[in-house]
Amino acid sequence: MQWPKYVQLKEVGPRDGLQNEKTWVPTADKVAWINKLSDSGVKEIEYSSFVHPKWIPALSDAREVGRKIKRNPNVFYSALVPNVKGLQHALETGIDGASIFMSASETHNRKNINKSIADTYPVLGEVLHEAKQANKRVTGYVSTVFDCPFEGKVTPEQVVRVCERLFENGADEISLGDTIGSAVPSQVEQLLEAVLSHFPEDKIIMHFHNTRGMAIANIMTSLQYGVSRFDCSVGGLGGCPYAPGAAGNVATNDVLYLLHGLGIDTGIQENKIQEAALFIQNKLQKELPSKSLAYAVSGKGS
Repeated sequence: MQWPKYVQLKEVGPRDGLQNEKTWVPTADKVAWINKLSDSGVKEIEYSSFVHPKWIPALSDAREVGRKIKRNPNVFYSALVPNVKGLQHALETGIDGASIFMSASETHNRKNINKSIADTYPVLGEVLHEAKQANKRVTGYVSTVFDCPFEGKVTPEQVVRVCERLFENGADEISLGDTIGSAVPSQVEQLLEAVLSHFPEDKIIMHFHNTRGMAIANIMTSLQYGVSRFDCSVGGLGGCPYAPGAAGNVATNDVLYLLHGLGIDTGIQENKIQEAALFIQNKLQKELPSKSLAYAVSGKGS
């Protein structure tokens, strides 16, 4: 088996990881945590969301966080933006790139964005235009690419249609999200067969949640298709407020253990990620689901 020589991981813990948390993490702690991540070798951090605070209270301090984090010149700092107003707030605090979002399934899109898929395109098109005017890279998140918690199976054709529109409107790359963590490798194969027949593999990012423990298997399958970019969250923190039952993102710690074990370079120091995971675990006062973190905490790991 020939694996990619290098894999890039985007750390989404400060945004996707925290967005569903009921325990408030003070701004100073968020900043300290992101600063730890910035020193780990991670090349991109999605540090917050500029969605209205009433929808994501856990990230209501996005502007303060953006202003206070210590910027590492080797790290690309991005944030989630829902519309032009959110983009403007993000630009004011200094983002390197913007992430926009929609779903491949109609019902989840309405629950998550309060708009139909058709009505979402013009809104995101405006964001893309403004972001490009500001010379910012834009990532398009597509949620529920395998299964929808309300509609069931989502076809690869549905996903390709959404990706086509986002790329046509100027998105630089697409992150395909297993929002409820239900996919198995055969579904990943079917989706990537369709998606990669239309778009270059270096423009595709995979975003797996680990609800049923399949995320690592799905990453292995994606690697076999030449995909070398993945979103992950320190400690396995996360969950979607608008996807009932969704667990956290695949843990950065566990993905690093896999990739480094396969001899794949990431440029990331595992010990620094473990430190960052322990930091946020202590702040949230709950055990995070990462297996490699639990092993390290037990005293058996390093």
